[in-house]
Amino acid sequence: MTVQQKAPTDDGAQTGDPLEVWIDQDLCTGDGICVQYAPDVFELDIDGLAYVKSPGDELLQSPGATTPVPLTLLSDVVDSAKECPGDCIHVRRVSDRVEVYGPDAE
Repeated sequence: MTVQQKAPTDDGAQTGDPLEVWIDQDLCTGDGICVQYAPDVFELDIDGLAYVKSPGDELLQSPGATTPVPLTLLSDVVDSAKECPGDCIHVRRVSDRVEVYGPDAE
């Protein structure tokens, strides 16, 4: 099942833009906070670093690998990005690759 994700505006409305998330493993501290917030999206690997998972639950270990952010998990993914001590979680719009949550958010 595919869930269309949408970027919220300041007033909580939806812009209609699908979102994706990726992790910069060079900055990951391996605390696992992201996995606690959104275990359907993030997973710690045996190297102690966090990675995103595909919608089919496959660990995506390629540098810069992205995965869609399901609308039902958007709040958890955003909280993960906000609470991450390594500031390594990036949530961006698919259409223009602009970061909407994370260390480089505009």
